[in-house]
Amino acid sequence: MAALTKNWTPLAAAFLVLSILGLVGTWTFNVLAVVQMADFFGDLVSSGPAVSSITVDLLVVAVAGSVFILVEARRQGMRHAWVYVVLSGLTAFAFTFPLFLAMRERRLTARRRA
Repeated sequence: MAALTKNWTPLAAAFLVLSILGLVGTWTFNVLAVVQMADFFGDLVSSGPAVSSITVDLLVVAVAGSVFILVEARRQGMRHAWVYVVLSGLTAFAFTFPLFLAMRERRLTARRRA
């Protein structure tokens, strides 16, 4: 049991909880869009200025966050950071970015303890 909880600080756990909320929250609406046969990508850009603004906002944040993931992972010696970026396109950045932050926090904690 100690191996499972090793390096899980409260901050890392909080990031993990946010990651799970991001996955459940986004996929709830993704499934709803599929069930309703909605034009998912069309709705992102043509449902009015407010939705388009949010789309551009989140896209820019996701690109900046992806760059951060790749650079910070290299800096911290974390392997396979590209998986977080790829998973973002398959799941949601609201899932993968907090997940990366949780794993980064665990890495930083392990380094402090070493």
